[in-house]
Amino acid sequence: MSKLTLGTHPFLLGFDHLERLVERTAKSENGYPPYNIEQVGENAFRITLAVAGFAQDDLSITIEHRQLVVRGKQIADDEGRVFLHRGIAARQFQRTFLLADGVEVSGAATANGLLHIDLARAQPESVVQTIRIEKG
Repeated sequence: MSKLTLGTHPFLLGFDHLERLVERTAKSENGYPPYNIEQVGENAFRITLAVAGFAQDDLSITIEHRQLVVRGKQIADDEGRVFLHRGIAARQFQRTFLLADGVEVSGAATANGLLHIDLARAQPESVVQTIRIEKG
């Protein structure tokens, strides 16, 4: 007997891509930069990333194939500086979040070394659809 996976279960038609998304998400966790996801309303969420040291021009937010992609790239300004200790990394990052259907970015702002990205879920319409059966 074969094992049924999420993508091959007979009651989950068209959800085969979810298994690939879950696997890809599990592999992409690198921990930098740290972030929070909070629910700020019934249909509103906020992602907050710790981006201390990044200027607003060093950050970009895009949506690519239903994925929210946040990138940070600092331009190194080390010329003429001598570090006795360097504990603050000026490294670039890319953090992705998969957006469900109907979830849109409603705004983004930086404050106190944090990048806040606000998301809103559209209210689903309660629609009943009748399918006509043709005679064969």
